[in-house]
Amino acid sequence: MKRTFIAALLAISFAACSINYEKAPSGLTYKIFKGNGTQKPKAGEFIKFNVEFRLMDRDSVLKSTFGSLPGYGPVDTSKRAQYSFMEIIPLMNVGDSAVVSMSIDSLKNKGMIQGYDPLFVKGQVMLAKVKLLQVFKKEGDVEADYKKSLDDEKGNEEKAIEAYLAKHNLKGEKGKNGTYVVVEDAGDPALKADSGKKVSVMYRGSLLTNGYVFDTNMDTTKGHTAPLDFVVDAPGMIPGFSDGITFFGKGGKGKLFIPAMLGYGPQAQGKEIPAFSNLIFDIEVKDVTDAPPPQPVNPKVQQMQQQMQKMHQQKQDSTKKK
Repeated sequence: MKRTFIAALLAISFAACSINYEKAPSGLTYKIFKGNGTQKPKAGEFIKFNVEFRLMDRDSVLKSTFGSLPGYGPVDTSKRAQYSFMEIIPLMNVGDSAVVSMSIDSLKNKGMIQGYDPLFVKGQVMLAKVKLLQVFKKEGDVEADYKKSLDDEKGNEEKAIEAYLAKHNLKGEKGKNGTYVVVEDAGDPALKADSGKKVSVMYRGSLLTNGYVFDTNMDTTKGHTAPLDFVVDAPGMIPGFSDGITFFGKGGKGKLFIPAMLGYGPQAQGKEIPAFSNLIFDIEVKDVTDAPPPQPVNPKVQQMQQQMQKMHQQKQDSTKKK
């Protein structure tokens, strides 16, 4: 399998210039590329960064924050940071970039991955590309910057969907939470898929970027054809789906364009859905009914849950006092 240009370049530079790479106390191998900044992160402070993880033996990015929501976290100088890119953060200045090489064998031996599998194989190397963006002294400053970055990410997702709709001459209505909906057939207005209603839906989910179908029950390609039943706005369904389905009644058909932050956000769903993926769902509402009443809570189970919560709170309070 061909490597991308960046992966190949990193592989060549690592092999040719290995004597220039440094080794951390844990055995981690890294190379820091200096920027123009002079501020160095210290223990007790917080950082904003971009990071990309890539396997050297294949053309695949495992996870990346570049071009999406940056990562945030405390500066960790403890043993917990060893053999991760966080170990070299205190050696970097704001504006610096770094390449970190991690052996899959070492990650396994240190218990940082569960074991070898089709993704992580013996003798393999994982590279982390890191960019240190900013240092914060107060947690409140981190929260404010994170909110701004989150707003920027949401804005970029909306622009990507709006550009797609314009390119394909589609007119989408915007849901109350931000899902874009193209209504082909609104369905029965007397049986609307309102909040709290139980709906039965046929769907085909695909990625906005390349049209890859990651799941469907409209045919047998994904191994299941039963309708998807759920209660609108109940936990368990991605927010964007519940947001968009309310435009339809029984028999309704259309498309939902779900921004990543109303879908799975920064959490990749295996290899099928990368992190920060905008999603498209072709949907058909087969039925809309009243949701079944909630099941009564067993008093003994409720009492046990309350006792466990109380014990957990007492343990937290005790820890704070120490």
